[in-house]
Amino acid sequence: MQKGEDIVLTIEGLSGEGKAVARKDGMVYFVENAVPGDVVQARVWKTKKNFAEARAMAILEPSPSRVEPRCMHFGACGGCKWQNLAYDAQLTHKKKLVVDAFARIGGFADPPVGDPIGCAEPYFYRNKMEFTFANQRWLTNEEMLRKEEILPEVALGLHVPKRYDKVVDIEECHLQSELSNGILRTVREVSKVWGLTVYSTETHEGYLRHLVIREAKHTGEVMVNLVTSTDLPEIMQNLTTLLVQHVPAITTVVNNITARKSMVAVGESEKVYFGPGFIQEKLGDFTFHISAGSFFQTNTLQAERLYDVVKKFADLKGKEVLYDLYSGTGTIALYLAREAERVVGIESVESSIRDAERNAERNRVINCYFLQGDLKDRLTTERSWLEEHPKPDVVVTDPPRNGMHQKVVEQIVRLRPAKIVYVSCNPSTQARDAKLLAEAGYILQMIQPVDMFPHTDHIETVALFTLPA
Repeated sequence: MQKGEDIVLTIEGLSGEGKAVARKDGMVYFVENAVPGDVVQARVWKTKKNFAEARAMAILEPSPSRVEPRCMHFGACGGCKWQNLAYDAQLTHKKKLVVDAFARIGGFADPPVGDPIGCAEPYFYRNKMEFTFANQRWLTNEEMLRKEEILPEVALGLHVPKRYDKVVDIEECHLQSELSNGILRTVREVSKVWGLTVYSTETHEGYLRHLVIREAKHTGEVMVNLVTSTDLPEIMQNLTTLLVQHVPAITTVVNNITARKSMVAVGESEKVYFGPGFIQEKLGDFTFHISAGSFFQTNTLQAERLYDVVKKFADLKGKEVLYDLYSGTGTIALYLAREAERVVGIESVESSIRDAERNAERNRVINCYFLQGDLKDRLTTERSWLEEHPKPDVVVTDPPRNGMHQKVVEQIVRLRPAKIVYVSCNPSTQARDAKLLAEAGYILQMIQPVDMFPHTDHIETVALFTLPA
């Protein structure tokens, strides 16, 4: 096949990046705008030796699993690419992705993967959304072909896939809540009427950068965080007054200020304009303090299910020492603390350690100890803390997407905990690390997927490893 040619393909499945996959005449095709079971007329736009990338131009035979997307922005915005795939089919393919990763990367012949735990409500599930300002909305192909003069305006929304310089001007989003949509529309309209400028990544001038909305699902508390490039108190105070009048559910408004050139929605300084400057959320019996920069699981209701799986796999009897690696703000540590004799959390981010200690104090948990430092160093060269804490009976590890450093895996194995409970947001790196644990003598007992992000290719997994009796 050559670039620009059309080909009829039957979509067989989904790749680890969420792309539809078809095979024909020894070639693998990654196809946009298609779902498993579709027969499509696809146009090739990129070719390599053994694979090609294509775009479905026409659906010749729709898949039984194809559904009508709910969102008006589907296809332009990169927030939820699988909205056109029935939710039960999404879970089926996510399980297959986990099985394939552990078989192909981990080398497990028949990996023990359970059926994914799905969301009871696969829409409006996020407790945090980050929207980006732009000085011109993303234009459709039709608008560009008409060559109409499009004047600069304040756009506010989500990025076009793979384009961090293009923003879809969002009117509705089905990821957080209707309340969130109302806040988004109000901030955009006020910014337009007041003539507020938008930060440019080219000139590094302009005021507005990001709008971050955090919404506690259990307590109902709502934070609005406007991220700007400079400190303009009068504008922020007027905006705060207007927002609170229009959306009384808002419980706090903060302004994060940053002069950094990188487009990250975190400020170098912060000012509180309304409320306490944080919100509180509950997970199980525990209350957590969430500030603008705090990490917190994005899907509150599924986080409880995820932690229940961790608790089940750990199977604590009350006398165990548990190490919680990559402990963040202490959510897992606190969730398991009542079932253990002692919990030691290790985390590299200083602000997360402070949040974890505050959360422990707030929930009257006295058997949790939190240590700051790079985990690799804490387990290799900076080991004096091990003299104060007994070796673990159980290790819970929840690393970032790139998984654990090989030296961390080696040091966990040296500690020889009876159980390792491995929480991951990336089955591929988890499978890689699982292979190392298996080579060190650990037995992979179970892998439980938990769907934290419906309509995306992401899947969280909890794996249980034990030493042979």
